[in-house]
Amino acid sequence: MDLNKRLIIAVVLSFVILFGFSYLFPKPKAAHTEANATAQSSTATQIAAGKASAAPAPTVGAQTAPATAKAATAKPGEMLVHVDTRKYAMKIDRFGRIESVILKQHKYRDEDGNPLELIDPSKTMPLEVRFSDPTLNNEAFKIPYTASAKEVNASTGAATLILTQNLPGVTLVKTLTFHPNGEYDLKVDVSKKVEYFITSGHRPEADKSRYMIVRGVLVRNSKGVITTIEDGKAKETTKIPDATILSSFDRYYASLFYNFDHPFHVIVTPDAKNDPLPFVRSDASLSLKAYVGPKEWKLFEQLDPRLTDAIEFGWFTFLAKPFFRVMLAIYNFVGNWGWAIVLFTLLVKLVLFPLSYKGMMSMQKLKDLAPKMKEIKERYGKDPAKMNQQMMALYKKHGANPMGGCLPMILQIPVFFALYRVLLNADELQGAPWILWITDLSRQDPYYILPILMGATMFLQQHITPNTMTDPMQQKIFKWFPVLMTFFFLTFPSGLVLYWLTNNILSIAQQYYINRAYEKHKERFKAKHGEEA
Repeated sequence: MDLNKRLIIAVVLSFVILFGFSYLFPKPKAAHTEANATAQSSTATQIAAGKASAAPAPTVGAQTAPATAKAATAKPGEMLVHVDTRKYAMKIDRFGRIESVILKQHKYRDEDGNPLELIDPSKTMPLEVRFSDPTLNNEAFKIPYTASAKEVNASTGAATLILTQNLPGVTLVKTLTFHPNGEYDLKVDVSKKVEYFITSGHRPEADKSRYMIVRGVLVRNSKGVITTIEDGKAKETTKIPDATILSSFDRYYASLFYNFDHPFHVIVTPDAKNDPLPFVRSDASLSLKAYVGPKEWKLFEQLDPRLTDAIEFGWFTFLAKPFFRVMLAIYNFVGNWGWAIVLFTLLVKLVLFPLSYKGMMSMQKLKDLAPKMKEIKERYGKDPAKMNQQMMALYKKHGANPMGGCLPMILQIPVFFALYRVLLNADELQGAPWILWITDLSRQDPYYILPILMGATMFLQQHITPNTMTDPMQQKIFKWFPVLMTFFFLTFPSGLVLYWLTNNILSIAQQYYINRAYEKHKERFKAKHGEEA
């Protein structure tokens, strides 16, 4: 009994923490102070900060990190190349870096309705190259590249761009082959052996939401092991010598390199805000596949199924990925993501129903046995062994299990969290309509209809569901839980609220069925034993 109570309260508090903390206390932006910069410089770990784009100095005798440098930025009118694909319009600056990526699809818009820009030019940009030799590195940010073309159009087929930088004693050539789907091939050649580093850049800055979203750097090695370093948590340099995927990512978008045939060496360093800054290290020719844009499951599967590992679903990825595959299959059948969510929720309910049935029947029995259990406690309270013996006899006679109500709740917690991450992170929900006023399942309900219905159904579900709580504080927490959840869900994505609303409606129907089944059980028990169950 006490365990059931504690579990219910723990679940309630878990939801409050999950929704409330990120809603009320968004992650603060770290300030880059002069003191921090001085301290980092003194330990040879000065990191990129804004337009300065600085990196750690090399370790004496073992050059394993790019040298510190002040990276010049392109001035207006100094843009080197414009690139067009079906997916985006890209700009490459005179130092061979991707300075701008504007998505073309209508569903990708910022909060003001403008075409979405993925790159923040004040941060370290994709394709920036640094050298471990400080002298050479300084020259690299003074001498601009030359380009084989000013305009590149890959809207209908592959198009190649060659960028060349003639540095003192060495020539560096980037050969970029762009494809209509947004992917591009990257080849870097140097005229002699020299250690250099190329970055996928600071993660895209397109998502401004306050939800508990993982943002940062993801690296997958050749054995499929994934290392994720979140923003603000990059405390030290991390080296992964056999990487197959390197992704700088936010909620929906990523700038990534990958090569499954020839793993590459990745170094991730912390910047001034302890955000991760990733580099690929080489001292000779380097060939990588690359991509910048939304994390689209279908596209990644087409490029290479292993690339879907770059889609981050958080702690419950092991459940979230199969859930998403099932949901995608349902979507392919019905053609609407809203109905796919509804049908998937129904499928989950059906799969869990046998366990839910047993658990709720056990809760019903425990509720009816509460007076008898109280009587046993009062009579045998001074003799714990006798009291437990009487309790066990009571449970056995009535077929009750004090742990029976816990299992369904425990099983539904990871299911909910996995679905929470899917519905919060899946790019496919962006711009996806459901019915009537719900025109984008990735955004909040503009009229708050779904959250209010969700709260109302939660209240009704709570009213018809038995519980064994007698403590007044517990009762108050549970009573106000629907109101609290409604408040949090007001600004949550419609897809997530739709899942919760559907789950509530199905739970109400399930509870009515179980309540009727329990009444029949009580009648049978009374007929057999001559007393109430």
